[in-house]
Amino acid sequence: MDFIDLKSQYAALRDDINARVQRVLDHGQYILGPEVREMEAALAAYTGAKHCISVASGTEALLICLMALDLRPGDEVITSPFTFAATAEMIVLAGGVPVFVDIEPDTANIDATLIEAAITARTKAIMPVSLYGQVADMDAINAIAARHGLAVIEDAAQSFGATYWGAPTPAAPREGASALGRPGGGRAGRKSGNLSTFGCTSFFPSKPLGCYGDGGAVFTSDDGLAQACREIRTHGQSQRYLHTRIGVGGRMDTLQCAVVLGKLERFGWEVERRLALGEAYRAKLQAAAPGLQLLAVRPDRDCVWAQYTVFVDGREAVQASLKQAGIPTAVHYPRPLHHQPAYARYGRPDACPHSIAAARRVMSLPMSADLSDAQQDQVVAALAQALGR
Repeated sequence: MDFIDLKSQYAALRDDINARVQRVLDHGQYILGPEVREMEAALAAYTGAKHCISVASGTEALLICLMALDLRPGDEVITSPFTFAATAEMIVLAGGVPVFVDIEPDTANIDATLIEAAITARTKAIMPVSLYGQVADMDAINAIAARHGLAVIEDAAQSFGATYWGAPTPAAPREGASALGRPGGGRAGRKSGNLSTFGCTSFFPSKPLGCYGDGGAVFTSDDGLAQACREIRTHGQSQRYLHTRIGVGGRMDTLQCAVVLGKLERFGWEVERRLALGEAYRAKLQAAAPGLQLLAVRPDRDCVWAQYTVFVDGREAVQASLKQAGIPTAVHYPRPLHHQPAYARYGRPDACPHSIAAARRVMSLPMSADLSDAQQDQVVAALAQALGR
């Protein structure tokens, strides 16, 4: 069993992906070819953002956003320590200082109630991470940012396709499940990536929408920031050989855009399948392994399950038992960033206790749109046995 089944996905999309890649090989515009603009238009329409700027990776997306905000040395960016290193890495690389705020122990996303206390005169932005496929409490985060004149950059590398409804308003009271059987009271939801000043996503192959290499995108509805991002991704050029700002070589190549376009034909089905598999995992694990702590999904949002993650004690022994049963697992992430040597100076070792606890207990199970029901049953049975349930 594959942890993420990309081979079955390709088999289902082979003809369209091959045809799109062949068109690029035929026209030979490997950098900023027509597929780049086509993909950007399609993804902007999908998220509802006014602009989509394709970039070389999700990591590059974060850096370009920080540069577009003119982050200066010593400026602070509030973020979570329970994330991949790229989140803090780009803050530091841009000259900033990551300020770590602890997570909610049940969702593993940044705790919005702790953010305001971390704001100082040097704070420039807030960078919440939409971990495991579920966005953070973006309404609360945006409200805090608005009160303090800050930008918000959603690190949505794991959550492309996720929907956020937010708290119901008096004009739109919650009335139960939407027509899709999801929260929202019939209200139109907003897509991850289009929830704040910027949204940044990754098309790394294992992500909900992936290419066959590195790739990413920036989303924004601010015309000025979009223009800045476009210039920064091409060495700061406003036109050929006119460099109006400091930039990077941050373009996503045409071949990778063609792959994403090929995958978009099936993406709506894949999101629905991920939602269904996530719900099935919840029901099956609650029945087979009562007491197992599952990741909470808030009622005003969904989760596209970039990783289906549970909390276990004695993780190494559980993983060894699953491996013996032929079930692959992974840990995202085994050490919070303020415990990483490169970032230890940005937080006390005892800070962010929920992040420390989660790093010791999280374990991700096989998850992809092509995971079969039989395979899922096999995973659940093996996990229940490993836990002695």
